[in-house]
Amino acid sequence: MWMKSAVGTVTSYSWILNFSDFKEITKARLALSVVFSSIAGYFLGAYEIEWTSVALLAVGGYCMVGASNAYNQVIEKDLDALMSRTRNRPVPSGRMSTRTALTIAVSMTVLGVIILYFLNPKTAMFGAISIFLYTSVYTPLKTVTPLAVFVGAIPGAIPFMLGWVAATNDFGIEPGTLFMIQFFWQFPHFWALAWMLDDDYRKAGFRLLPTGKKDKGTAVQVIMYTVWMIIISVIPYFGITGRLQLSLAGGIVILMMGLAMLGFAFRLFEKRDNASARKLMLASVSYISLMQLVYVADKFIS
Repeated sequence: MWMKSAVGTVTSYSWILNFSDFKEITKARLALSVVFSSIAGYFLGAYEIEWTSVALLAVGGYCMVGASNAYNQVIEKDLDALMSRTRNRPVPSGRMSTRTALTIAVSMTVLGVIILYFLNPKTAMFGAISIFLYTSVYTPLKTVTPLAVFVGAIPGAIPFMLGWVAATNDFGIEPGTLFMIQFFWQFPHFWALAWMLDDDYRKAGFRLLPTGKKDKGTAVQVIMYTVWMIIISVIPYFGITGRLQLSLAGGIVILMMGLAMLGFAFRLFEKRDNASARKLMLASVSYISLMQLVYVADKFIS
């Protein structure tokens, strides 16, 4: 009896460890935030909410993001082993074999493309493009040039617009605008993160800050991209982006949130320290989620 109980406990503990590693190899928290963006885009584009489509988008979207993250950790396993923040990931730590991680990545790619294809072919195509750009272009460029961030911002901006395409089977000015909002948002967000982690990134040869340094030049670019993000975020108020529109109240709320984030960007320019970068990074995370909620609420309330 004791032996059976012990075996059951070990099995349960092993399952928990495996599930924990699966969450880490797919970066579950990041993947769920991307799924949230996709669903927000779906609500904005849909004439009528179909919950089966929402479920397919959520599962397919998670598969695509999870696959990208798994590929990334396979490709960068030796570099991850050099950095404090990544050396305990499943592959570099040895808890998961490269073969297992690659199997997860390939399986999730195939499953994700199939699920998104059930929504419509365009959604599956954009999902596949995001995986290709993230793993085959952005990841190799990270050790070569800071322009990798520009390339990485493209697949990173796809989820918000992907939801609209999933709802409408159409790509026009509306999903294009959603893409541009999230595209420009990524620069202050990622550079704030890269500022905080620059010393660790350098151990692996990553040069991700635009000037290569934690200096005024980088801070100025953070401010510039934040300004562009704000401008594009409020453009739907002016009625020039098709069905994607904002009321006056919605536009004011979005503007105020953007200006608050801009304040943190100026704070980084003034202080140029990790504490300011962290505050900007957290502000950017709050901004993107709240902005999407405001857009959705504004559509249904208006």
